[in-house]
Amino acid sequence: MIRIRGRVRSLGLPTVWGAAAVTYKLACPLAQETHLEARLVTSAVFFAVGTGLILHVRHSLTRELRQVRRVAGAAQDALLRPPPSHVDGLEVAAAQWPAEQGAAIGGDLYQVVATEYGVRAVMGDVRGHGTDAFGTVAAVLGCFREAAHDEKDLGAVLRRLERALDRHLRQEHPAGDAEEFVTLLLVEIRADGELLALNCGHPWPYRLSGTEVEQLAPGDPYPPLGLFPLPGTDLPSVGLGYLESGDALFLHTDGAQDARDARGRFFPLPTVLESAVRDEPYSSRTVLGRVSTALRNHTRGEPQDDIALLVLTNGRRTTLRGAGNCATSHDAPAPGSAPRR
Repeated sequence: MIRIRGRVRSLGLPTVWGAAAVTYKLACPLAQETHLEARLVTSAVFFAVGTGLILHVRHSLTRELRQVRRVAGAAQDALLRPPPSHVDGLEVAAAQWPAEQGAAIGGDLYQVVATEYGVRAVMGDVRGHGTDAFGTVAAVLGCFREAAHDEKDLGAVLRRLERALDRHLRQEHPAGDAEEFVTLLLVEIRADGELLALNCGHPWPYRLSGTEVEQLAPGDPYPPLGLFPLPGTDLPSVGLGYLESGDALFLHTDGAQDARDARGRFFPLPTVLESAVRDEPYSSRTVLGRVSTALRNHTRGEPQDDIALLVLTNGRRTTLRGAGNCATSHDAPAPGSAPRR
């Protein structure tokens, strides 16, 4: 009822203007005259009415667009919740911006949660961008927020995510013609700083230690979720070493490393990261700010793909490596990966 009343009010003024123009044309004697002065007056009347109608329609469309953007922004904030600045001793900073101009919703996803098994983070990239990818982002993030707390092993979390994505695609595409997939990186940071990960077609993260920048790429990742089923055997997490006190872990989507400038040159992400940590001490927010600024300058604020960045800095004063944190069977290297150190 409220929407109907709003439509009636929005149509009221154009209707009055149109009725006035018709009345003038039919009832006003001046409108029946054919000399130049009368024609000029008639043209001016209809020009004023037409201009008013155009301005009114433009104002209505602008108002509706602002409302849609507010709703989309609220939906994005509710789904892709801004992470807290600190999670279990880790300093957290994140940013994302969609490729579609004026859009508030993109196809990238991230989340950081503290669990009894350690801090767990997910970074993902849904095929496509904008509102078409929003439902898939919701399905994956909703599942992760539960599975990260329920499952002891990262492999079990990944299994849950695969099942959730499969259910979502079956519901959205009953004919089985879905072409959506998600690249995904799962990371676990234990209390002693040990890093574990599972990768499904996603860029590997960077470790920032002092002024050193190292991409942690221990082996070939699994295929993106949705393209092929995961192996039927166990999914052992891959060891990425340790995140020492003061070190930072930089996660990103491929929109960052594949961003191009006006001349077609790729964004030099490793070089920018080295520049971002050149001046110590640095924080997650400063690293994120410097990389984001460099990306916007490189793309002139018009990226061709969605971009998401996540920085986790170990703010714990000490790192204890007790016997209880030794590697167990579920920490064995994945097939094709390098052995853990």
